[in-house]
Amino acid sequence: MILDRLTLRVSKHYLLLVAALVWTFAGGMLLYRGFTINHPLPPHWEVKLSLCIVAGLLFFRLLFNRISAKHVLRIKNLPIERPVIFSFFNLKSYLMMFSMITMGVTLRKTGAVSPEYLSFMYITMGIPLLMSSFRFYSTFFNS
Repeated sequence: MILDRLTLRVSKHYLLLVAALVWTFAGGMLLYRGFTINHPLPPHWEVKLSLCIVAGLLFFRLLFNRISAKHVLRIKNLPIERPVIFSFFNLKSYLMMFSMITMGVTLRKTGAVSPEYLSFMYITMGIPLLMSSFRFYSTFFNS
């Protein structure tokens, strides 16, 4: 059985898929918010979008590529074969995710950052999250 219903446990193999789906959802949600928050489009949006793509790729290359590799390795080396479904992150990563979500919602709700700039921050962060999910999918389908 893929999911143990009472304890929410999955095999390490399927935990990689759960992680891939979570990272895809997070990256997709940020990209969606980034592209829909700003209507009409601001002046010079093409230049700003290009900068977001470059910055997102740099974030992926310098930070998220290493983070996703560490998570894949940690999942593969978990000491039990059927960990709890929420084991795709460790406590430090959950705390980081919580603080980033809180900061994003706070910035959006308080208006501390204009929607124009907030949208580009969302796109810049959505790109490396979505790209990182591919490592989890690749490991899931190739192992």
